[in-house]
Amino acid sequence: MTKTENDLFVPGFVLPEHRGGDGWTILHGDALDIIPHFQPGAFDAVITDPPYAGGGAKPSEKTRTTNQKYSSMSADKALPDFDGDQKDQLSWMLWTAVWMSKVRAACKPGAPICVFIDWRQLPALACAMQWAGWIWRGVAVWDLSLIHISEPTRLDVIS
Repeated sequence: MTKTENDLFVPGFVLPEHRGGDGWTILHGDALDIIPHFQPGAFDAVITDPPYAGGGAKPSEKTRTTNQKYSSMSADKALPDFDGDQKDQLSWMLWTAVWMSKVRAACKPGAPICVFIDWRQLPALACAMQWAGWIWRGVAVWDLSLIHISEPTRLDVIS
């Protein structure tokens, strides 16, 4: 981290498991537990790739683990599964509005937010962002067909 822990966190906060490098740090934990411990104005911008709560058209597909849905790694090399990916759209939208509101409180005034999202959640994301007080500034489409040759129509959205 380029700033000291005292500059970023409220007094008394115990830093969770983390990894980092020159000017960056990844904190391991539930964002709803960690974010309220940041000082107001700690962030200049937010770039995030939250769980999409997607990954299937049928209920049986949506209840698969995150590794089964999103990873091509073998089971012995797979990353740990993560929570929060089995929500219906309304639950996901409300959850997103809550954490986005908390993140906004830790940002400097006017800070931008960039969110990677599946196109199916874009309308819910637009509502959640605005409920949390962010200004909706538009959408950029990431054409994944450039890297997923076998999926020529796959698109993700960056809001």
